[in-house]
Amino acid sequence: MTTELLKTPLNALHRERGAKMVEFAGYDMPVQYPAGVMKEHLHTRDQAGLFDVSHMGQILLSGPNAAKALETLVPVDIIDLPVGMQRYAMFTNDNGGILDDLMVANLGNDQLMLVVNAACKNEDLAHLQQHIGTQCEITPLFDERALLALQGPHAVTVLARLAPEVAKMTFMQYTSTKIDGINCYVSRSGYTGEDGYEISVPADKAEALARRLLAEPEVAPIGLGARDSLRLEAGLCLYGHDMDIDTTPIEASLLWAISKVRRADGARSGGFPGADAIFAQHQSGAARKRVGLLPQERTPVREGAEIVDAEGTTIGTVCSGGFGPTLSAPLAMGYVDARFTALETPVWAIVRGKKVRMHLTKMPFVPARYFRG
Repeated sequence: MTTELLKTPLNALHRERGAKMVEFAGYDMPVQYPAGVMKEHLHTRDQAGLFDVSHMGQILLSGPNAAKALETLVPVDIIDLPVGMQRYAMFTNDNGGILDDLMVANLGNDQLMLVVNAACKNEDLAHLQQHIGTQCEITPLFDERALLALQGPHAVTVLARLAPEVAKMTFMQYTSTKIDGINCYVSRSGYTGEDGYEISVPADKAEALARRLLAEPEVAPIGLGARDSLRLEAGLCLYGHDMDIDTTPIEASLLWAISKVRRADGARSGGFPGADAIFAQHQSGAARKRVGLLPQERTPVREGAEIVDAEGTTIGTVCSGGFGPTLSAPLAMGYVDARFTALETPVWAIVRGKKVRMHLTKMPFVPARYFRG
């Protein structure tokens, strides 16, 4: 028996535009349009790309205790998150593993908006309800709201034509505004390493807004294929590939995302699942770390490829890999034994039985262009 795929409010528009559709997290999603992944990727880097990310889960937390309650589930400062700002966070488990990563925005009036990953959204909702459901109101908006991402150096020019005030926003700011007469929530953020916006829009207005944005000369529709190559060049994790319940934030090289106030020596130290395990790893070091990898041949190195040292001993695994159109070269991320994390350490990936030399490198592979004002 086959389960029918879920559809976003833009499904008909994707098909009208000639998208190649694939299953992703239970949804029927566009992987590419007729232009192809390479052109879509480069268009986003050069102009502005429109992504349908409505499969992601939007959840509203309400009530005077919402921020304090959410802090018990994430290693992040939520209590002092200013109104009109957004922050990256992670749900952790009792072993310090990552249940999901998410964005949290403070809407004011004791309301927080969460955006969680599509494949985890039902589990995340259950997790919230189980642990903090008595402390605040939890409202899933999975069917009520769609999510569009407008990414690239011309995103600000395009969106400011329809909502001039968005030009004043800086990276990770969040606001409620009208775009072409439609009430939306807008954040200046994204998943490409480029400047851009994510727009939460009522589901029944999503197609009209998408068509309006696509009518602008700088904007092209972009599928999941280019979204993946863009986020990989930006060194950004994809849940279920670069992190999971068996990976801690320290192993995933995400210490920066643990707010200083919540760390072992912070004013509100701990108080989230797995804190002791995470603090112990921070103190003594993790056995493995996520690193950036540049294959020294034209051969793309894919997820799951074994990483070995000069003697051929296995020291890790590739978690994401492919071709970077901006770099015009292959690139990858992987987990390697902590002894092999120094930059320029020679390591090899095994691709179809052949050793491909790789260099460890800093991430992002392509410098981020977030607008910080």
